[in-house]
Amino acid sequence: MRNKKNRLILRSVILVMLSAAIIFVLYSNFAKDTKKVAAIGEEAPDFVLKDLEGNEYKLSDYRGKGVFLNFWGTWCEPCKDEMPYMQNQYKKYKDEGVEIIAINVGETKIAIENFAKQYNLSFPIVVDESGEVQKAYGIFPLPATYLINSDGIIVDYIESTMTEEMVQQYMEKIKPE
Repeated sequence: MRNKKNRLILRSVILVMLSAAIIFVLYSNFAKDTKKVAAIGEEAPDFVLKDLEGNEYKLSDYRGKGVFLNFWGTWCEPCKDEMPYMQNQYKKYKDEGVEIIAINVGETKIAIENFAKQYNLSFPIVVDESGEVQKAYGIFPLPATYLINSDGIIVDYIESTMTEEMVQQYMEKIKPE
C-alpha cells in the first residue's frame, strides 16, 4: 500500500514538472515571437556602445551616412574571411559617406585587440558586453550585417559570409546620393 502511494506521488510530481516545462516552452515561444526586433524597411534601433578605448558610438549620430552594421566574433571563421574585404572597401567608401560599425558580441578586450591588429582594421569596433544590441537586432548566427541608409532605415540584412564583391555592392547600396 505504501509503495502504491509513493508511486502515485512520484508520478504526480513528474506530471506537474512536465506540465510546467510545456507551459514554459509555449510561453517562451509566444513571447519570443512578439518581441520587436530590427526589420527591413523600419528605422534601425538606436544604441550607444563603447569601443576598446571607452569612446561612445551612438548609431543615430551617423544619420546622413550609410551604415554597414556588422556583428562578429573573433572565433567566427566566416568573420575572419570577410574582415579584410570590409577593411578594403571601408578605405574606399568612408570618404563617400559610408561607415562601418563592427559590433563584437562581448569578447575580451585582448582578444578583440589582437584580432583588429591581425587584420589591420581601422573602422570602429564596439563591444556589446550585455548582448542588448544583439537582442534588439535579433542576431543569430554570426556573421550578420544590417545595411542602414542615410535616413536610418534598414534596407537589407545579410546573414551569410560575404565576398569582397558583395561588400562593395552593399556599400554602394547604402552610399548617400
